Amino acid sequence: MDATATYRPADFAPPEALGSLERRSLLAGIFGLGIGSVGWLLDPAQFFQSYLIAYIFWVTISLGCLGLAMLHHMSRGAWGIVIRRPLEAAAATIFPLMTVLFVPLLFGLHDLYEWTHEEVMQSSPALEWKLPYLNEPRFLTFTAVYFAAWGFLAWRLRSLSKRQDETEQGAFFRRLQGWSAVGFLALALTMTLASVDWLMSLDPHWFSSIFGLWFFTGSGLSGLAFITLVAGWLAKRAPMARLFDRKHFHDYGKLLFAFVMLWAYLSFSQLLLIWSGNLPEEIPFYLARLETDWLLMSVFLLLGQFVVPFLILLSATIKQRKRTLAKVALWILAMRWVDYAWHVVPTLEFIHGEDGTLLPSLWIDLALMAGIGGVWLWYFFRSLDRRPLLPVNDPFLDEYFDHE
Repeated sequence: MDATATYRPADFAPPEALGSLERRSLLAGIFGLGIGSVGWLLDPAQFFQSYLIAYIFWVTISLGCLGLAMLHHMSRGAWGIVIRRPLEAAAATIFPLMTVLFVPLLFGLHDLYEWTHEEVMQSSPALEWKLPYLNEPRFLTFTAVYFAAWGFLAWRLRSLSKRQDETEQGAFFRRLQGWSAVGFLALALTMTLASVDWLMSLDPHWFSSIFGLWFFTGSGLSGLAFITLVAGWLAKRAPMARLFDRKHFHDYGKLLFAFVMLWAYLSFSQLLLIWSGNLPEEIPFYLARLETDWLLMSVFLLLGQFVVPFLILLSATIKQRKRTLAKVALWILAMRWVDYAWHVVPTLEFIHGEDGTLLPSLWIDLALMAGIGGVWLWYFFRSLDRRPLLPVNDPFLDEYFDHE
């Protein structure tokens, strides 16, 4: 397909249906946050736990899409050209939206993080050694740096992409590629540190050398699953319906398969190392999930996050069917939420000496998922609605559409 010979930016104006999705998402977000605020009045500790899970779920989609956009620029993969705009729109949610939505968690630091209590940090020599890192001033400073770095990278790529829309100069491709190479390394480093601060430090005694890579990979899986859903929606509507074909969705299916495999490999490697080491600082993490009522949830996560998508995505035919692939992507997103809940809830139950499951707090969890998610989707659709859906001045556009 010779896209540059016939297509102009005006030919790829976003569909009018995006306006309706914006309004519905915003209403859902307001309603969900309103219901979730009731949970804050009834049980603040539970509210902050549910808020953390929902926030991590949505912010990792933003970060995953930012990483995928950089990966596309570096590799010049044909899979990315028709989803570049959705990737940029998802990355744009990082600043200011997700930065602002992080603020409520600052009021729950003492409910979520045991290391914020001075008596806890002084209770053992091991924790005293961690005090230079596990303290509130350092946590706040690093968090500000994370959002500044992520927001800058998302803005820079989107700005260069916009300037590429306005001119046919091929130099912008090299600049996008250069910023992506540097930015990908910065993203990996900052996300590793953020995973330690926001999730691993929920239990200040526990540590894992694989955790940062697991978080980075899981974010990529979340972002790819979300973008696959968006691609399926755009492929049914003008103007993108004429550009999406089976090869694009086959590529997305192969990428999903690869990320599912990598997630399973890292998760198993972490379990193997910790279980074989049997150290008192590490092993309680898995004891709280494998020798309690959370065992069934652990088995469900294994089946749902790995076995089911693995078996389905083995089929090349299924990977080319956009409707079936969209269902698989939606399932994977649901499992990503279960995965984050599996990491957060048992840890806090273990620390506070409580027994229970996810179910009693499910209404707060779902309300905040809908609340943060509704606002996130509103901002995403709003950003997507402001740009042509195809970068027609990309110098390799013909090559992308002629890929086999």
